[in-house]
Parts: sequence; C-alpha cells; structure tokens
Amino acid sequence: MKHAYAATASVAAECIINGMKKKNNSTFSNSLLSFSNKNRNLCVCPSCSGSGSDSDSDSSTFHQASSPNIVALEYADLQITNTLSVGRVGHVRIRQHVNPLTAALSAPVEVPDWNQIFPDSTLPLMVDIGCGSGRFLLCLAKKSPQTNNYLGLEIRQKLVDREQLWVKELSLSNIYFMFANATVCFDQIVSTYPGPLTFVSILCPDPHFKNRNRKRRVLQKILVESIIKNLRPGGKVKLLTPSIQPLPIFIQSDVQDVALDMRNQFDAQSDELQHVDYDDAVDQQKKMCDGEGWLLRNPMGIRTEREIHAECEGAKIYRRMYQKK
Repeated sequence: MKHAYAATASVAAECIINGMKKKNNSTFSNSLLSFSNKNRNLCVCPSCSGSGSDSDSDSSTFHQASSPNIVALEYADLQITNTLSVGRVGHVRIRQHVNPLTAALSAPVEVPDWNQIFPDSTLPLMVDIGCGSGRFLLCLAKKSPQTNNYLGLEIRQKLVDREQLWVKELSLSNIYFMFANATVCFDQIVSTYPGPLTFVSILCPDPHFKNRNRKRRVLQKILVESIIKNLRPGGKVKLLTPSIQPLPIFIQSDVQDVALDMRNQFDAQSDELQHVDYDDAVDQQKKMCDGEGWLLRNPMGIRTEREIHAECEGAKIYRRMYQKK
C-alpha cells in the first residue's frame, strides 16, 4: 500500500508539473519535479526552489502552484482526493471567520458516549482544537491507529460534516470530529473521556486581527485552565514514528501577534507548565529552539494546510511546546 500512496503522489505531481511546463519552462518547474520523488514535506517557496530572484512570471507561477496542488501532494497518503468531488459535502463553501460569542455557539454541547465512539475509550486522547479541514488529525490517526484516539473540535459545521464523511471513507475507528466551540466547551467534552488526555494542539487559529475582536480568539484564559486541568502530567506523546516525540501541548501560528498571545497565556502558567527550550544545547544538531524560544521545526512530522501555504509564501511559523509538571 505504501507504494500505491507514493504512486498517487507521483501522478499528482506529474499532472501539476506538466501543466506548469506548458506555461513556463522555469527553474521552478524543475524544482517541483524533484518534489514528486519525495512525496512529503513539500515546499515550493522561492527560497527552496532557488527562484527567489526570478522574473515576475516565475513569481506568478509559484503562487498558482502553492495553493491546493501542494496540499494535495502533502496529504496524498490519505487518498481522499476522489471524495472531494463526490457528494454534496465534497467542495464546501465556508465562512473564514466565525463569531464564537453568539448565543448558539456559547451553549453547552451534547457530549457523546465515548464507548460508542471508540472501540477502546481508555486509549490516550489527542485533541486538535480548531481542526479546520481535519487532514492533519486524519494523518495522525492513520499513521498511529493503535496507540491513541483522536478528537477534532471545529466551530464550522460544514467542515465537521465533511470530516465525518472522510472518516467513514477511510474506515478509521480511532478518530472523531465534533462541532463545538472549544473555548467554552473543552472541559465539558474532555472531562468525560475515560482515558487520559495526553496531547492538545492549537495550530494556526483564526487571528481575529482587530483589537475589538481579540476576545473572539480561541485561546482564552478559560481554555488554558481547562487544558491544564484535564491534561496528564509529564511525558511525551506516543506515536508509531520513533523519531517524533512531541510534548503534550503544541501551539503554532504564522501570525506573530497571535503566536505571542498564545505563548504569553501559557507562559503565565509557569507554576504548572514548562516549555521546551534547548537553546543552550552544545550540539547544534539537537538544538530545538531559536534564540527567542520558538521551535525550529514542526515536531509532528505532518503540516497543516495553513502551515503549508504560509511556508510556501516564505512566512515564518512560530511554534511552541509545553509539558505539564
């Protein structure tokens, strides 16, 4: 099956490359060709492709190829491409910004019977808050099906509907998506889970740039307290990939202001949390953080869609991990 996934990615890459070469036989096209051999961890930003100083036509080509095409290659292992074009919830039109302060989204949710959701509800639980399309969590669930259960919390119902369709298509029994406002419902949902909560991620959340809308950001004091209350102390997350051992809390954003806001809120809980900072490591190969305490790389081995787009545009991703004492 692994070879089948690789073939899927290669075919997708070939289609993209052929289309690009018809428009522009540039260094960028040749660079993209090399990505088909890697299939994963793709980036077509100018700095990676060596085309940062190329012509405007190259820049236009880069921006065209850096959207859904690269995401499709990144998640080729899921084999859910065909699902996108089938049924009413394939291509969904969603609101980019949702007001979580409405009465409807502030009401308590109906907590599922976890024994009906998962075959083994005592397994460690990994939660992705604001899971978006859900592909990041689906990849984790598919790669480590027997070590954890996975829960995605999303505030946009249409995305949850499509995610549940994908779960069914992939025949995954260790993952579940819920329509919920995690800011106010996290404790209600997670506290009822029979097994331990071992991991929580908040990845590239809605920035809500305007000052008057900061109160709409997903990470508020009530959520920080709920995460700490329910999270199992210490330890690293168990995944089937031996080289990947993330700590229990993982946050990231391509918007520095949002990243600093999340970081400051978790840093304020220093009595109960400690963050990863190996900046003083003698061996630079083992150095995990830069001089400002941001992780140098993604510890999960899987990128979110927003992360892919941002990196391909040359943006910095601000990442931070924490552990409960």
